[in-house]
Amino acid sequence: MNIDEQFNLVAKEYDVNRKKFIPCFDEFYEETTNFIASNIIQPKRILDLGAGTGLLSYFWYQYFKESEYVLADIASEMLEVARKRFDGLENVDYQILDYSKEFPIEEFDIIISALSIHHLEDKDKKDLFLRIYDKLPDGGVFINYDQFCAGSAEMNVWFDSFWENHLEKSGLSELDLEKWQQRRKLDRECSLEEEIEMLRKSGFREVNCVYSYQKFSVIVAMK
Repeated sequence: MNIDEQFNLVAKEYDVNRKKFIPCFDEFYEETTNFIASNIIQPKRILDLGAGTGLLSYFWYQYFKESEYVLADIASEMLEVARKRFDGLENVDYQILDYSKEFPIEEFDIIISALSIHHLEDKDKKDLFLRIYDKLPDGGVFINYDQFCAGSAEMNVWFDSFWENHLEKSGLSELDLEKWQQRRKLDRECSLEEEIEMLRKSGFREVNCVYSYQKFSVIVAMK
């Protein structure tokens, strides 16, 4: 299966299981977003790349209810879940597209993404970061909440082993774990250090990791 087929397959149970899949869920999503939101002014418009069910935008919405949101994803059924999440809100828009090839036409102050960009090959990540840089105004910010491999093969065994042991004890069903194994085949992780370097080479003046827990890290890049 390709990426949109894989994620359409798990759309309904995606949010229910997300906390089980991510051992640092609260810090990764909620506390890190709180930290970032406390250091930026109210953005006019926010683009969520690979928005899926709208989970990351939900956490951002808690701080910026007046902002306009565009949720972009290749998987239509994931966005249907997002529509239900934000039902009745006129400042949330949904666009089915492959962000590795195209962006929405609107202008954005902030671009965010969660657990999506690691599906791209490194060359495609580099191309994406250049396009993100070009899309943002001076002072704009890109934030990537994502999963990464370790900087060495030996340490990456530790990272993967810890995550696999966590999942085995998480209460996930055998079917959920089987689907996860299939989705893992789509992963094209780079290391945190490699992605920071990619972003710097794309032109961002300030790039920093603001949260990290083994495989899961959050990078802030300022134009």
